[in-house]
Amino acid sequence: MDASCDVVSTTWCSWHQINWSAVHSVVGRLQARIAKAARLGDWRNVRRLQKLLSRSTSAKAVAVKRVTENRGRKTPGVDGETWSTPDEKWSAVIDLRVDGYQPKPLRRVHIPKANGGQRPLGIPTMKDRAMQALFLQSLEPVAETTADPNSYGFRPMRSTADAIVQCRNALGRGHSPQWVLDADIKGCFDNIDHDWLAKHIPLDKDVLRRWLKAGVVEKGRLFPTDAGTPQGGIISPALANMTLDGLERILKDGLPRRAKVNFVRYADDCAPRRRTRGRKSSVQPCCTSDGGRPPEAGVQAQASNHRQRRRSRAGVVSVAEKAEPDSVRYGSGRRTQVNR
Repeated sequence: MDASCDVVSTTWCSWHQINWSAVHSVVGRLQARIAKAARLGDWRNVRRLQKLLSRSTSAKAVAVKRVTENRGRKTPGVDGETWSTPDEKWSAVIDLRVDGYQPKPLRRVHIPKANGGQRPLGIPTMKDRAMQALFLQSLEPVAETTADPNSYGFRPMRSTADAIVQCRNALGRGHSPQWVLDADIKGCFDNIDHDWLAKHIPLDKDVLRRWLKAGVVEKGRLFPTDAGTPQGGIISPALANMTLDGLERILKDGLPRRAKVNFVRYADDCAPRRRTRGRKSSVQPCCTSDGGRPPEAGVQAQASNHRQRRRSRAGVVSVAEKAEPDSVRYGSGRRTQVNR
């Protein structure tokens, strides 16, 4: 398939005339080719196909559709704009161009956290969100191809329920590991190194750097962004996941198979487990090894006896606490997807 397969129909004169079945088919075929090239290690072809997808009118329509139908569609950025009418959405598809694109600063808002603190969010403008959604379509096939097998956070067709089931599989047998190490990356989103991202993420380098260096506006003042990816951007979870991918391989390669080490990660929460007699688990150094990751990502670990926690069917580590208790039913074969 070449660029001629994505020529806009002459009947596309408005938002409601878009043939969404054909649009998703075009995007899906290109994403499948990107994933295949990434699996074969053909990175030159990956870049070529990503460029083709980012300039595809079908992909632009899907990107605009995503940002105008999600829960944050009524939340404006620094420009105060929202695309609520069909004419505005159609104009956004036409105006969504990579050439000459310059993102605007993020709008800083704070939302309450469960522990009583405040979580800072950076709200991009609607156009910046659409551009991120556009490039995410070309990045996601690569991210899914190279991701850790037991990574469950912010990934398509995976959820907290799947992470809980994997924990149960690893801990529910008589010969299972005895200890659980609950780890949380300190300030994961806020401390990812920009240079590392620009070097290792297979994405348009200029566009990526513009997003990372766009700055934030808080109380009418503009502040620079020297590190981290903004919590609130559509593409940020994928960037964080790709930064942390490889932890599972480092952990398993650093220990013998008889150590019975398992690893489950939900975004920046992870739970390495192994059989050991002491409370100080020997897997902690494997988690704190940077492996090329930014040194600011500190790991806080706490060992706990899983045999006491196994009596609770709901879960064993912090990843289980992210799921709604009524959303998971063991034994019925039903798992509700809660990470949409």
